[in-house]
Amino acid sequence: MVHFYGLLTLQREPVPLKSISVSVSIYEFVADVSATLKYENAEKVPLEAVFLFPMDEDSAVYSFEALVDGKKIVAELQDKMKARTNYEKAISQGHQAFLLEEDSSSRDVFSCNVGNLQPGSKAAVTLKYVQELPLETDGALRFVLPAVLNPRYQFSGSSKDSCLNVKTPIVPVEDLPYTLSMVATIDSKHGIEKVQSNCALSPTEYLGEDKTSAQVSLAAGHKCDRDVELLIYYSEVHTPSVVLEMGMPKMKPGRLMGDPSAMVSFYPNIPEDQPSNTCGEFVFLMDRSGSMQSPMSSQDIFQLRIQAAKETLILLLKSLPMGCYFNIYGFGSSYEAYFPKSVKYTQQTMEEALGRVKLMQADLGGTEILAPLQNIYRGPSIPGHPLQLFVFTDGEVTDTFSVIKEVRINRQKHRCFSFGIGEGASTSLIKGIARASGGTSEFITGKDRMQSKALRTLKRSLQPVVEDVSLSWHLPPGLSAKMLSPEQTVIFRGQRLIIYAQLTGRMPAAETTGKVCLKYTLQGKTFEDKATFPLQPKPDVNFTIHRLAAKSLLQTKDMGLRETPASDKKDALNLSLESGIISSFTAFIAINKELNKPVQGPLAHRDIPRPMLLRASTPLTIGCQSGLGKLQACSYSYGKTWMSLEKLPCLLEKTHSSTHRTNLETYHAGFGENHLVQLIYHQNANGSWDLNEDLAKVLGMSLEEITAAHPAELVDSSGWATILAVIWLHGNGKDLKCEWELLERKAMAWMRVHAGSTMPLVVKAAITFLKSSVDPAIFAF
Repeated sequence: MVHFYGLLTLQREPVPLKSISVSVSIYEFVADVSATLKYENAEKVPLEAVFLFPMDEDSAVYSFEALVDGKKIVAELQDKMKARTNYEKAISQGHQAFLLEEDSSSRDVFSCNVGNLQPGSKAAVTLKYVQELPLETDGALRFVLPAVLNPRYQFSGSSKDSCLNVKTPIVPVEDLPYTLSMVATIDSKHGIEKVQSNCALSPTEYLGEDKTSAQVSLAAGHKCDRDVELLIYYSEVHTPSVVLEMGMPKMKPGRLMGDPSAMVSFYPNIPEDQPSNTCGEFVFLMDRSGSMQSPMSSQDIFQLRIQAAKETLILLLKSLPMGCYFNIYGFGSSYEAYFPKSVKYTQQTMEEALGRVKLMQADLGGTEILAPLQNIYRGPSIPGHPLQLFVFTDGEVTDTFSVIKEVRINRQKHRCFSFGIGEGASTSLIKGIARASGGTSEFITGKDRMQSKALRTLKRSLQPVVEDVSLSWHLPPGLSAKMLSPEQTVIFRGQRLIIYAQLTGRMPAAETTGKVCLKYTLQGKTFEDKATFPLQPKPDVNFTIHRLAAKSLLQTKDMGLRETPASDKKDALNLSLESGIISSFTAFIAINKELNKPVQGPLAHRDIPRPMLLRASTPLTIGCQSGLGKLQACSYSYGKTWMSLEKLPCLLEKTHSSTHRTNLETYHAGFGENHLVQLIYHQNANGSWDLNEDLAKVLGMSLEEITAAHPAELVDSSGWATILAVIWLHGNGKDLKCEWELLERKAMAWMRVHAGSTMPLVVKAAITFLKSSVDPAIFAF
């Protein structure tokens, strides 16, 4: 949430933020969050303070209120232009006013104005929101409290109305004087196995013997240098479920908020052992802006984003199936394509692409993704090879809605798989482009590996297409379901589906049940998932399901002030006002009309400072003011910002050694991982390896030893090398199997054709020669 502000502006003026407390209530797949910011004006003049803060783009903000010197003021959701006018009018008349609005260019940035905070006055501002929790590959539910708001790249066509144009001052993380506290309560009827976090937590406290309720707290002394992430593991997450919620009693039936709403969760059991597609056009669009020279995260400052990107591209190139087409684009202020158009995947084209990947740098300036996207979409389609687009970016753009609109326009010709790199990547951009095209999104933060998430997604994109997806309801006469979620056309293995519906008509008597069925076809076989549920809606004072349903519907209509079609603007505005969920067209405003003292003199404006993660350049640039001669008087390059820092020595000690380690062969600290990269780099496009010095170096043997042990009567030298390489992968890289699984599968397919019936004997000879404990059964003869 809004936890990144300091005590002093650049002019050394006090800023009134004193503490932030966050209360999180998680029930099954949904989080309800309340965040309170406490301010105190210690100056002798009235203040207007402006705060910018990040939010997850799926958050549905439904409440905003202020407590001023003991008086509670509840905000009203209004048309944004009307709210702004009322705010300015209230301030000019000497009233105290509070304004909360979503940015006009991106759904994941908010601004909060506290106007006419009188000297000595105290105010507590509380906002509340609900959101779905995504399901990770390992079955964990992921809750994130956003903390980092990176500067968004401004280009000539950027919206002048965006709050991202505000130039907020920056201070070192360790100098932030306010406190942040967070308490999370978790409830699940399935039982809670464990809770993990990237931040220090108090020990998990179970509130009952059956472990269906638990509580964790953020440990004291938290530094706002990262998003706060909770990974919650339930005993069971794959069970279909339906939650039915009562509508608002005062709202007329037939309206979204007046009728009962249903939240349906499915986890389709798509078989894993389906053959992979060997066709497709794979285009990798990689961010090469200056910010990609930053460390991956504050927890892993020794891995630069651009280096992880290079290794990821190598893995992707090696894992592509023979017969497909591919291309690679790099983008920043400009863009570059490796080939004029997508080329067929061969040994020659793969080697040419690898050569350029090795030389790739974060040297293209700003972050302008729209132009390369348009160029990709203008290209001719390749018959029989549907376009699969992989977008990697740290998401620091201002034209978010324009990018999403472009992807949506071209959604019939491709799927987009997006990756947000590092802390502060725009959830609005990353989730938006994936949602618009039927793809998936991933976020790479903390100690996450870009390589692992990218290869899992490639595997997903190679799945056979799930077709004829349909949802049917079986309800009593007089009752019907109106779908609120977009039509589901794509289902991936391991993906949870959440669908919202409005139930209209007469609710039946008690003890009546309904049923909802999900059907889909995979390679000619029909699958069906069912969920039976009682038709007795439950009350919820926060109307959580209704508001999540409204948010889901808003995401299909609200594309910002500039990009929303005229036909959808009125619908988006009315839906926002009816549901109480903020949108691009609405804002919350609260006015304390009891404060009628006229403002004495001009209202002092305070833009609240925020910390910024170190955004290292190569080399780290240091500049000292002439004549000062002391390290604490120096400045350093902080991404796109220059700033002073008194505590630079420890920072230099942490970053200096990492900024020059950008060579592929020397990057990794771990011996095995370093050799893993080298081994993969030397694999051929068809999946085989050559018997040469490069392979010998990875195996830790001489080429003469390996050649002498070669059973030439069973297989040629390439077959022998390939079996040795695969056995080495299983013996030395098993912890990263998800990263090399596809290229190993390609190697094994090549070996089965190449070695034929002699393969069991070759495998036995190779295991004996390597003195490996690898089980021959993995080769599935």
